[in-house]
Amino acid sequence: MYKRGFDNDRYLQLQSEHIRQRIDQFGGKLYLEFGGKLFDDFHASRVLPGFQPDSKVKMLVQLADQAEIVIAINSADIEKNKVRGDLGITYDLEILRLIDAFREIGLYVGSVVLTRWADQAAAVAFESRLNSLGVKTYRHYPIAGYPNDVARIVCDEGFGRNDYIQTSRPLVIVTAPGPGSGKMATCLSQLYHDHKRGIDAGYAKFETFPIWNLPLKHPVNLAYEAATADLNDVNMIDPFHLEAYGQTTVNYNRDVEIFPVLSATFREIMGSCPYKSPTDMGVNMAGNCIVDDEACREASRQEIIRRHYQAVCSSRKGQDCSVELDKLQTLMSQMGLKATDRACVIPALEAADETGEPAMCIELPSGKMVVGNTSELMGCSAAALLNALKELAGIDHDVHLIAQAAIEPIQNLKVRHLGSANPRLHSDEVLIALATSANTDPLAQKALDCLGQLKNCQAHCSVILSNADSSTYKKLGLLLTTEPQYQTNKLYHR
Repeated sequence: MYKRGFDNDRYLQLQSEHIRQRIDQFGGKLYLEFGGKLFDDFHASRVLPGFQPDSKVKMLVQLADQAEIVIAINSADIEKNKVRGDLGITYDLEILRLIDAFREIGLYVGSVVLTRWADQAAAVAFESRLNSLGVKTYRHYPIAGYPNDVARIVCDEGFGRNDYIQTSRPLVIVTAPGPGSGKMATCLSQLYHDHKRGIDAGYAKFETFPIWNLPLKHPVNLAYEAATADLNDVNMIDPFHLEAYGQTTVNYNRDVEIFPVLSATFREIMGSCPYKSPTDMGVNMAGNCIVDDEACREASRQEIIRRHYQAVCSSRKGQDCSVELDKLQTLMSQMGLKATDRACVIPALEAADETGEPAMCIELPSGKMVVGNTSELMGCSAAALLNALKELAGIDHDVHLIAQAAIEPIQNLKVRHLGSANPRLHSDEVLIALATSANTDPLAQKALDCLGQLKNCQAHCSVILSNADSSTYKKLGLLLTTEPQYQTNKLYHR
């Protein structure tokens, strides 16, 4: 059952105010390293119900007159065609997508910096492409001993060798298509160049997770460990903050480990370090906007179970997820969680056992469980969608919203002309058929009007779904898990 646990409007207000204060702290110029996703932060929206996936961007829009964006990309990632997993596009194409997305909402993209530049052929070609599109580009180079050899880094042969990025606004957002892109090094390099030019500037970091003012073992923070299980990140008490202020706060291992080096780098560049701890560097106000702690705890528990299912299914598909699985299993055990603590799991499995065919269960916002069974006409995921829409619209289960005569031509097209071996309708095909029926049937239109209510509903299937079905559920905003097994014993699965 969905319960709001986060005040998004308060978050937008507090976050923008806090960033303005940080700009003033450094005399009017701030380089803000933006960790995580600026767009489509679905992890945050899952564990903090009420957080909108575009909240960070909306917050930046409130600062649009003060902000410009610099996007960093690792030249080596361009060379090896690194792919953003959730979108399935390479990092260089993601840069173009991000620039378009920022521009569409009125945010100014100043430039792209190609980090770890070593004249890679693909990076040279991408730089040329950006320049031809009118996008300014800069090169930053590998520095021997980075990040630990501070003396070698903070000198003319270190940061001094990098191109100086020309910026014109007080808030410079440094973001990237993914981890390892060199955001922090870009910010520090800019501080070095600014201070050589007599420009007052500072650095801060925006990471939503872990949330510094929640307990170390709070489910929201543990869900962050689950989300980064492949990186093996670990949340920990910030020892520097505890020593400096006597206050217990949470950070993660990489920021804590690098802080002494960062502190020394600040002293070398600025003469002193403006921060006493890695927590000090952050500007995240999300923890102050939780309005229902239990709702966020339960959403985070569900996220950890969902991540575990995702990993075991990826392993079943042949991917090496051993590190990720070990971490997730430890988290599950630590929290006393079982797969069946996900309410929609048992009804799906029971329906599959009863019929001997795949089954799907969707948990509606009211908490009611709706099951879909496999039939000759449609797969279980498609049936579950139709049944859920009927329930939400108050339509009797026995009412046929799509006539069999409308389904059979689609099946015929799939098998005879499109080469499909499976005549059953997928979820997207059923929705298209429903939309067609809605032209003449008011009940079909009534059901279609309820599609938006499926967002954030939990769903579980007794088998791994096809890409078509899982993609449709994702687009509708359902939070899907599946058992780690296929419907058939074939070796190849589409």
